[in-house]
Amino acid sequence: MDDLLNKLLEAVEFGKVDKKSPYPPQLKDQDGAHEITVSAINAGIGPQLILEEALIPAMGRVGKKFSERQIYVPQMLMSAKAMGASMVQLKPFFTSGAIKSKGTFIIGTVKGDLHDIGKNLVSMMVEGGGWSIVDLGVDVGSERFIEALGKNPYAVVGLSAL
Repeated sequence: MDDLLNKLLEAVEFGKVDKKSPYPPQLKDQDGAHEITVSAINAGIGPQLILEEALIPAMGRVGKKFSERQIYVPQMLMSAKAMGASMVQLKPFFTSGAIKSKGTFIIGTVKGDLHDIGKNLVSMMVEGGGWSIVDLGVDVGSERFIEALGKNPYAVVGLSAL
């Protein structure tokens, strides 16, 4: 069990999405986050444990490396993509209630801004942390944020802007 979780942590930390992915070179031809997550679920490892013991710590390491300027945005995006590949496998557990949601997080890029890389990265990390995401997209006016908050009382709201 620990071996699979450690492999998943490494795959996400270094941005290994799936087996066919050539990045990173040191993990070439090895299983990526997608396959390892499927193996972990098939081995009976609970989705909450996968989240808490592999995905969240991996993104914690990525965040630390980024803040220390050991990696840059492209590496962070690869890690987020690997985490996304794992999250696809865990999504059914979120909707079934097997993973307890911490709450709802509404996010969007403010009106006049069409950039969404940061928004998508934050969404993935917050979702990986156990939150339900309401992604309003880009170029979102204040009225849409207020409307979403009306439909999701007590939600946390994140505004993204370049």
